[in-house]
Amino acid sequence: MISLTDINKSYGNNHVLKGVNLNFTPGRIYGFLGDNGAGKTTLFKCIAGLEQYEGEITSNLKPLRNHLGFLPTEPWFFSKITGREYITLVCNARHKKITNIEDKNIFNLPLNQYASTYSTGLKKKLALTALLVQENEYFILDEPFNGIDIQSNIILTEIILRLKQLNKIILLSSHIFSTLSDTCDEIHHLIKAQPIRTIEKPDFTALEQEMKSAILNSSIDKLGLK
Repeated sequence: MISLTDINKSYGNNHVLKGVNLNFTPGRIYGFLGDNGAGKTTLFKCIAGLEQYEGEITSNLKPLRNHLGFLPTEPWFFSKITGREYITLVCNARHKKITNIEDKNIFNLPLNQYASTYSTGLKKKLALTALLVQENEYFILDEPFNGIDIQSNIILTEIILRLKQLNKIILLSSHIFSTLSDTCDEIHHLIKAQPIRTIEKPDFTALEQEMKSAILNSSIDKLGLK
């Protein structure tokens, strides 16, 4: 379990997270939805221990960061490290022995090529592969579907559902509503510096229609299309 109690985060006078209280239990997928700047990535970084914050984050496995795989929106790699070396390095960091990397290369990555030369999609798939072979218990996936092809989207969706079957905790953000509705057990809607709204699966369709109506009525009509 991961528990967030009264989490607050500000950058100077810019309040991003305010009084966040959430609990995550194994075997469930939690979606995070919100406009740019609503605090999704900031919240993920707080949980991953990459940002300082006010409040308390606890987990049944300690330290949390040693059992957590965090996939950022834009993974970064050293300039002179190959895909193969990166996977080995990440596994060594968790004292996990990795063998038969080729068998685990389900995205057909050019493992002998420098990771820094990969395309955006390949970088994301390399980082994800490394997290999966680490055998983590918790996963935070920040916009994992962005920049990858349709075939990889299908594979990624199945991976997320398999992780759920393995009783993992998965936190997932996306700007594409269908990717959340297809996989998540509940969705947390973030609005900057406001209480997080939690939506259960039976209400996903109503949430989508509500968001569409709000966006279309406030934005498209202003164009005065003729």
